[in-house]
Amino acid sequence: MTGIFEVYIETHFSAAHALRGYPGDCARLHGHNWIIQVYVRCRELDAIGIGIDFRVIKENVKAVLQGLDHANINELPDFQTVNPTSENIAQYLYRELGKRINSNLVSVSKVKVSETPNAGALYWEE
Repeated sequence: MTGIFEVYIETHFSAAHALRGYPGDCARLHGHNWIIQVYVRCRELDAIGIGIDFRVIKENVKAVLQGLDHANINELPDFQTVNPTSENIAQYLYRELGKRINSNLVSVSKVKVSETPNAGALYWEE
């Protein structure tokens, strides 16, 4: 049996959104301090025992989040027709980070997006 390592980082960003078609308060513009966890699977370790440097993950997450931080997510091109729910933001981050990080040895395995410490969504592809 072949083992897989999974590493993760956690970070955050602040942004506003309004849920289109939502029957309640969240239909109005409001903000969150979003908590993000990014998980990366590693098939091998390098000579010093690292699958992927946490720094590499953090730098790529920071670059992707730069477009979301302190923004009205509804106004961003990727969310013009996609409702900026936690689920859709998790999918967006998963795919954007995959473009930057994925290789033959490492791949983004899942992304968790939380609007509050107690509520969020995870996205992964099988």
